[in-house]
Amino acid sequence: MSIRNKLTLRFAGIFAVLLVLFSLTVYYFTSEYRQREFYDSTRERALVAAHFILEADEVSPARHEQDLRLYYRTLPEEIVQIYTEDGRLFFSEGERKGNLHISREFIEEVKATGQVEQEQNHRQLVGIYYPDNQGNFIVISSDIDRFSLLKLRNLKNILLVGFCASMLIVLVAGWFFSKSVLQPITRIVSEVEKISASDLHLRLSAANGHDELSQLAQTFNKMLDRLETAFEMQNTFVSSASHELRTPLTAMIGQLEVALMQKRDPAEYHKVLESILDDARMLARLSNGLLQIAQASTDISRITLKPLRFDELLWTAREEAQKRQPNVKFELHFENFPEEEESLLLLGNEALLFIGFLNVFENAGKFSRPGQVVRGTVTISLKGFEVVVKDFGIGIQQNDLVNVFVPFFRAQNVRDISGHGIGLPLSERIFKLHKGSIQVDSRLGEGTVVSIFLPTRR
Repeated sequence: MSIRNKLTLRFAGIFAVLLVLFSLTVYYFTSEYRQREFYDSTRERALVAAHFILEADEVSPARHEQDLRLYYRTLPEEIVQIYTEDGRLFFSEGERKGNLHISREFIEEVKATGQVEQEQNHRQLVGIYYPDNQGNFIVISSDIDRFSLLKLRNLKNILLVGFCASMLIVLVAGWFFSKSVLQPITRIVSEVEKISASDLHLRLSAANGHDELSQLAQTFNKMLDRLETAFEMQNTFVSSASHELRTPLTAMIGQLEVALMQKRDPAEYHKVLESILDDARMLARLSNGLLQIAQASTDISRITLKPLRFDELLWTAREEAQKRQPNVKFELHFENFPEEEESLLLLGNEALLFIGFLNVFENAGKFSRPGQVVRGTVTISLKGFEVVVKDFGIGIQQNDLVNVFVPFFRAQNVRDISGHGIGLPLSERIFKLHKGSIQVDSRLGEGTVVSIFLPTRR
């Protein structure tokens, strides 16, 4: 069943329950009021009959004439009976208007309680105990409230017809209401169906409001943004990786083909083998970089974490970078070195974090000129550790900064410097696995600033 049909039926069901409860309430209280009113009227007729018949010898002629006028204002199907205390019929009028069965138990109940109300075959009767100077009597008045019963029946018909008509209107209105409510969802579904792998630039148009559907569309658009970025990174990764892998392989194949064209001296073969070995080492480093990126992309729960000294980790990474880049000077400064060792502890994977910081230091030294200084500044706070690595090298163009964390991406102005474009992307993934962050800011010809933040022990 479609959502539209479900909404219509549920809306109609709720309205039907409310309407039924309302109709039953109206009918019940109307019926109760009619019955109570008619009992009161029947009791008044019993009192009028008792006063007219039993008090005739005790009142003045004027009062008797007034009682006479009241007594002859009879109800359409009224029956009046008066019994003595011992159960003998003393007076009766209106027997032809219907049968009225008065039992001995009824008389005794009237004597005991003073007044009894009862219903016999749609006839309502009231019995009252009436003491008089002639003795004690049981006065019974009864009638059929045909007019009010007819009105009550008409009320029932009106409620039934009104219920059916209202339900028909509610079903039609609910159908169109659910259509208008679901129209934004229908539009979203239609727009989503148009989005494919080649059309990830498309976005949902219902994301400008503040309701739940707009929030859904905004969330979906954000997901499309992430997917589009991931697809672009994947395409860049595949094309760049293919290029990086193909270059050393092509060079190795070319050198081997040239070496095999004719017999050569051992020295020439040795030179070719050394060149091929360099290319093979480059391939090994490239393969290791790809493996490390894959490892850094896994869940942090699968990686062994332990408390480690953050300062020792940085000094070790700085010393290794100095060995690999001896022409550049690496400095490390702690702005607020804490006295307590506990403040220097970080929960993480030592091997991965070492690679992350080493790549940042080595990258800064690689793009610095000989003799320049790469300065690392460390700030320790209650929130975590902040490391800012600044070099004064060739810098990066602004339009290339958005791609510095894309694997194998290399800026246009560093193509003549050896590398594979793996360092910063690998470091970013390592720091993100440790709930940290990394940012790069650079000016062409002025240098680059890399800011790293890692939270304290969690």
